[in-house]
Amino acid sequence: MVEPIRLTTREQRQALIEGASFNPFLLRAEDVIVDLLTDSGTSAMSADAWGAMLRGDESYAGARSWYRFRDTVKDIFGFEQLIPTHQGRAAEHILFGVTVQPDSIVPNNAHFDTTRANIEFRGGKAVDLPCSEAGDLESDYPFKGNMDTAALDALVKREGPMRIPLIMVTVTNNTAGGQPVSMANIREISRIARAAGIPFYIDACRFAENAQFIKRREPGFSDVASIDIARQMFSFADGCTMSAKKDAFANIGGFLCSDDADLAQRERNILILSEGFPTYGGLAGRDLEAVAVGLREVLDEDYLDYRLLSTRYVVEHLRTAGIPVLVPAGGHAVYLNARQFLPHIEPLQYPGQALVVELYIEAGIRGVEIGTVMFGLDPHTGEEQAAKNDLVRLAIPRRVYTQSHMDYVLEAIEILWQRRDRVRGMRIVEAPQFLRHFTAKFARI
Repeated sequence: MVEPIRLTTREQRQALIEGASFNPFLLRAEDVIVDLLTDSGTSAMSADAWGAMLRGDESYAGARSWYRFRDTVKDIFGFEQLIPTHQGRAAEHILFGVTVQPDSIVPNNAHFDTTRANIEFRGGKAVDLPCSEAGDLESDYPFKGNMDTAALDALVKREGPMRIPLIMVTVTNNTAGGQPVSMANIREISRIARAAGIPFYIDACRFAENAQFIKRREPGFSDVASIDIARQMFSFADGCTMSAKKDAFANIGGFLCSDDADLAQRERNILILSEGFPTYGGLAGRDLEAVAVGLREVLDEDYLDYRLLSTRYVVEHLRTAGIPVLVPAGGHAVYLNARQFLPHIEPLQYPGQALVVELYIEAGIRGVEIGTVMFGLDPHTGEEQAAKNDLVRLAIPRRVYTQSHMDYVLEAIEILWQRRDRVRGMRIVEAPQFLRHFTAKFARI
């Protein structure tokens, strides 16, 4: 569909962001010119997906739409047990609700916000084990999303399998800049997990983009179809969580998979209490239909080529202009290096949040901070410390914006780069204990 964009003046945007306590999450969507806050639930569905929604069977139990959804997920992901949920964080909430105990440890290449919060809410500890190459934001290493498997092996041996209910890997690695995970790395994580008797789960929300990166960058996969690469990825795992709001184009939806029937029954007990009956899980039949279509469409090779190349277009233009940006380009977003962009602002004055605010004031573009605001607070101790990096993520919705929109974004960033020394840091005025970046209120220093 075509949707009108209301153009605002700089003065209007200054007042709007101040009224939102300098948090773009609290803005009205109609006051945003180009919305790059997230790629979750913001994609454009195809004519086929819209058509499928009209045949949605809204029967409470055992609807035709459930069986189409179930068969599609099983064909691609391969797991025997499938639990539908209204989105990915619901799948995480159920999974960790039955597996994580106080003092549990859950290692990951890098947990994103809701994953980490759901573990910590249960009293567990979310441990990030990114590969060493992920620390160099300017290198062209092809698989910066990889987990440090030597560190994982050492953690398992030190803590013991009883304290580690599961091992996760996120594909692509959102926290590390949308960077892919190699098949070799997935295979090695699986080997370590199975040797220790620990279940291995994949956070699969951008699985198709990860499969395409493997096809493009990993030897031996250039002639393999993306759907077969995806199937091989999941063959090494014992289960997965999925937000269908990403790589299934849907506006809502998700699921939780495993091969453990006993565990799945315990998870369904929670599902019925919180989400709905096991054949709809908080979704309407029309949503199940849309997800089933989207999971097929996202594996189309031409679409995936366009998706990765269009993101790279933005990253390469910024790199050529000398603007600090994480490379190589990921699949779903562009990540500005806010700490280098605004070196005069200390990490505990939130340079990422400051850059997000200025980008909105400059051009009405909405992004999100991935740094000390999102990850700097220990919710159990209240201790604040600088995150490893301070990034600004500009997430690109699928099949929504044209090249002219992205050229507008590039021009705005370049203008802001020229006046970067005048940007001031931020302080938090009010924030909740968990997932504070969603609703925190800020003031300028």
